[in-house]
Amino acid sequence: MTAQKKDPAHEELLSALRAAKNRLEYVTPNDWILIVDRARRVIFKKGDVLIQSGKLHKTVYLLAKGKAKVESSTKLLIAQLEPGEVCGEMAFLENGIASAHVTATSDVEACAIEGSALLDLFELYPHLGSRFYRSLAVNLSRRMREVIGTKPTVKVPG
Repeated sequence: MTAQKKDPAHEELLSALRAAKNRLEYVTPNDWILIVDRARRVIFKKGDVLIQSGKLHKTVYLLAKGKAKVESSTKLLIAQLEPGEVCGEMAFLENGIASAHVTATSDVEACAIEGSALLDLFELYPHLGSRFYRSLAVNLSRRMREVIGTKPTVKVPG
């Protein structure tokens, strides 16, 4: 039996996603391996469109390097994405049409995974699905708070 040789680009992508400060918070190091193994590495140049609003979209992108902006169809800035952040998740969650336009604001390297591949993973590893969805919920909540300009509050009992 021979050991499988690791692809340096694959390992670099995995390392960048694990190290990113804005990454999916509840996804574990082992989860990242499973996700990246089923994804493909994609490169976007500054100004390239990752996701076009109003179009059917079935790919989730996890940014490993670079930055992108998320805008509404009316050009309202929704979010600025940095390494570790995800886009395409709304269409994935709603199984349909992209609700925002995502454009690279610098050269971007990302991990692209088809929604169907994610669902297959979640069927095999239900706890991964739970952590992934929880991470998406936290990210979407944070983005919404940034757009409306509020901070989360904590009620102290008593």
